[in-house]
Amino acid sequence: MTSTDDIGTRIARRVQSLRTAQGLSLEALATRAGVSRSMISLIERNEASPTAVVLEKLATGLGVVLATLFAADDDGIATDATAATLSRQDGQTRWRDPHSGYVRRNVSPVHEATASGLARSPIQIVEVEFPPGARVTYETAARHAPAHQQVWLLDGAMQLTVGEITHELHAGDCLAFALDQPVSWFNPTAQVARYAVVIASLPPSTF
Repeated sequence: MTSTDDIGTRIARRVQSLRTAQGLSLEALATRAGVSRSMISLIERNEASPTAVVLEKLATGLGVVLATLFAADDDGIATDATAATLSRQDGQTRWRDPHSGYVRRNVSPVHEATASGLARSPIQIVEVEFPPGARVTYETAARHAPAHQQVWLLDGAMQLTVGEITHELHAGDCLAFALDQPVSWFNPTAQVARYAVVIASLPPSTF
């Protein structure tokens, strides 16, 4: 299992590498994401414990989905096909939001096998345990490459507000929506809710 320190380092490296790969200065990303330059700098130095809301803002500003910020950099990924395409439970990244206390686990392997070798998969699966009474609101906006998401509630109940529409979800329900507008997550019960999130990020022409 990835330690808390390792996760902080991973997030720091991912934010910095994605920012520099896009030729963005700290100021430019701050403007895009609505996160202060000083906070981004602290995150990139692993000197801050950002909340899920802050990380979602950075992900939106960088044009990626939130799960991407928890993935290892390409240069740290095994080149062996089995190691790159199989995600063992004990090696999956777990992270707790310091504000709401919700726990997310990146389930998916980082690559998929193709005829020509390994390619980064456009699909990501995340498992979430959401505490009773907790609420998280993401100021999500459209990305250059459209991102679509499905939420499959495994246990408990959740209220998801996508844009201005609130959906009541119970165990077994599955909700699909595009990541192009604000989304609010709320557990109205006294029990932990557990759900799987399946995210697909594909070129615009695919949809």
